[in-house]
Amino acid sequence: MNIITKINQTITGWINYYGVANMKKFIEETQQWLNHRLRQLIWKRWKKIRTRYQKLRKYGIGHNDAMKLANSRKGYWRLSRNGIIHRAITKERLTKWGLKDMSQLYESR
Repeated sequence: MNIITKINQTITGWINYYGVANMKKFIEETQQWLNHRLRQLIWKRWKKIRTRYQKLRKYGIGHNDAMKLANSRKGYWRLSRNGIIHRAITKERLTKWGLKDMSQLYESR
């Protein structure tokens, strides 16, 4: 995932520059928004219904939920808030794919 590498570079530089400020709450909110945005981008990359269904099944979602979500005609942003996608693309999975945790970077500086 090339985009995660770019995000990590930006996050690291941003926290190193602004890390002297007291912004724990702001970082938590930004991390939530960033995870939401990444779920949207991943969902958007799974363009076809078959791909969406297969990926959701691969990440442990049941047949009925995967079919319902894969065939949905709602927008990317709205679906990325769905609980099924949160179960499929968890925060731990995003971290496993290489996304750095902003809170840990902020506290470790």
